[in-house]
Amino acid sequence: MTLHLVTALWICALVFPFTDAAGRGWRIRRWSARLLSICRVQVEITHHGAEPADGYALVVANHVSWLDIFVINSMRPCRFVAKSDIRDWPLIGWLCARAGTVFIARGRLRDVRHIFQGLVVSIQNGERIAFFPEGTTAGQGILLPFHANLFEAAIDAQVPIQPYALRYVDAQGRLHPTVDFVGDMTFAQSLVAILTGQKITAHLISLPLIETGGAHRRELAQKAREAIADALGISV
Repeated sequence: MTLHLVTALWICALVFPFTDAAGRGWRIRRWSARLLSICRVQVEITHHGAEPADGYALVVANHVSWLDIFVINSMRPCRFVAKSDIRDWPLIGWLCARAGTVFIARGRLRDVRHIFQGLVVSIQNGERIAFFPEGTTAGQGILLPFHANLFEAAIDAQVPIQPYALRYVDAQGRLHPTVDFVGDMTFAQSLVAILTGQKITAHLISLPLIETGGAHRRELAQKAREAIADALGISV
């Protein structure tokens, strides 16, 4: 793990400044897949709908763990919108920033307004923007209400919503006991629990696109939440 993190520091400092978006995306995808392998996480992807061929969509997913970012990036790299707390995590926070993560301070609506137009432009330029509309992590089997603010970026950019459902299970197919990253648990505690626990299978379910034309952001948030809840078997 230490060697892998050092490799990432080297790539971000010495390679990223001299490569294009495609080159950065390829390296992020490969590095994320290797990180998951070290953590003994195997990713299984199920498609319940066709993703847009041109990549123009706003990606949303339920939020269980810091692993979520790397599971999604191992399939198709995105620029994530994340709470500013992550920036303070040792090494991982810096790497997320270098990978293009947009940080928002919790409870500061001014931050949302400040980054909103930038997100719209990024989506229109073909970047895959992703965020976790619950706003924080929740234990498996729980789906918190979705915040609707950032769904407006998809409306303004005239692109659909691409929902993903994430579930982590053990060898018996039960919800994995060590993945939940909730309460007062620190990143270090979570990492140790994952590295010393049983192997993990991450189920990433790509759900049908939600069209945004003529829709309101709250309607989109509710549709996305219902689609993800249905895929996970959660009543909302």
